[in-house]
Amino acid sequence: MGKFGSISQRMTLSYILIILAVLALLNTYPLIVSENMVFRSKQTTMQSTVSVMVSALSGLDVLTEKNVAQALTVAEDTAVSRVLVTDADGLVLYDDRESGGAVGSYALYTEIVKALQGSDAFYVDYSDGAFRSRAASPVVYRGQIIGAVYVYEYDTEQASLLSGLQQNLRRISLVTGAAVLLLSLVLSRLMTARFSRLMTAIRVVREGDYNHRTAIGGKDEIAELAAEFDSLTDRLQVTENARRRFVADASHELKTPLASIRLLSDSILQTEEIDRETVRDFVGDIRSEADRLQRITEELLRLTRLDGQPPLQCCDVPAGAVAERVVRMLRMLAEEQGVTLETDIDKNCVVRATEDDLYHILYNLVENAIKYNRRGGFVRLTLRREGGGTAIAVEDNGIGIPEEDLPKIFDRFYRVDKARSRAAGGTGLGLSIVRDTARRYGGAVAAARREGGGSVFTVIFPAPEEGAP
Repeated sequence: MGKFGSISQRMTLSYILIILAVLALLNTYPLIVSENMVFRSKQTTMQSTVSVMVSALSGLDVLTEKNVAQALTVAEDTAVSRVLVTDADGLVLYDDRESGGAVGSYALYTEIVKALQGSDAFYVDYSDGAFRSRAASPVVYRGQIIGAVYVYEYDTEQASLLSGLQQNLRRISLVTGAAVLLLSLVLSRLMTARFSRLMTAIRVVREGDYNHRTAIGGKDEIAELAAEFDSLTDRLQVTENARRRFVADASHELKTPLASIRLLSDSILQTEEIDRETVRDFVGDIRSEADRLQRITEELLRLTRLDGQPPLQCCDVPAGAVAERVVRMLRMLAEEQGVTLETDIDKNCVVRATEDDLYHILYNLVENAIKYNRRGGFVRLTLRREGGGTAIAVEDNGIGIPEEDLPKIFDRFYRVDKARSRAAGGTGLGLSIVRDTARRYGGAVAAARREGGGSVFTVIFPAPEEGAP
């Protein structure tokens, strides 16, 4: 895993970058706004001060040291640091600095030069813990520039306020950054700890322990993901149990005829003087067991195809014609068993499936009803249209199915009467094939006890347009 490969590291890095961005904005934007507010305030104040002084001098036709000093008595009341007044050539006529004044010398400040050219000038900067502001305006008499007024202010008070704001923001940023960073570390660890538990559960289940659960509480997305994983694990557990049971049942079903074949073969081989008729009987029994093995194998293969392959290309199958063919094929078996085979078939019934699959469903149900019946009983096959779909019912008055066995009869290899089932040549897979085949085409199968004795098996197929794969 790379340097920042884990979710915890990525989340922590993301939090740090977000915090740094927020703190950088917190430490720049308020200061910039405050500086701009002070600059605008300084500009307004300085230009107002210069305007007052220019107004005081605007009535003079010529500027001298004496009349400027008399006119600028208002300068004593201003809060500025220095006031200069020059004539039209830039010669300083007035300087309110008590010592080191510039009267009698030329002041060639940029602001004064601009003022003598007829423009108002203003400049302010903030550095070294102080605001330095400069403003200058021309003095005009009858359209002629006769001098300029220059005002300078050195302000440490507002600069101190701004510096204090900056320091407070830094302290707040440090405390906030440390707190948020600590909180982000804790949250990322808590979140990634839950992810780690989920990953551990996935690894455990991957190794085959389907009983393991994540045990992650809460109501957030991670808890929902864990709940879905536990639900998936439950389904895997059920599937694995069904697979193991199926393998065990299949092994048992295959072992019985194989054991019979081996026993019969050993009997033939170990008996020295065995008569021909006995050999024929033993070989006939071996043939019967081999046929049973073949039936089990074919039905297992059919179930495997139903489990693993998508539905075949299907079409609208006339169910009545298929049902009549099934009845013709099983009529002789019914007569041998002493069972009456009745039909009530609506020839307009259509099922969207394959003809072979529909034939197999009907054949299995009718054959079971005949085999597990009693002499003098009946089997009735009914086809009718129901809600646009097709309903198939196979009803008999045979031995019936106990109530407690009804939920299990569609399980693979499940038999109500194992001895009779084997005697009848059953494999315990027929009803499972019927159910899985019907479901493949959107159908449903149900079994119920019949009033008066016997059983009723019902298969419902949806309308062709709804059941199309």
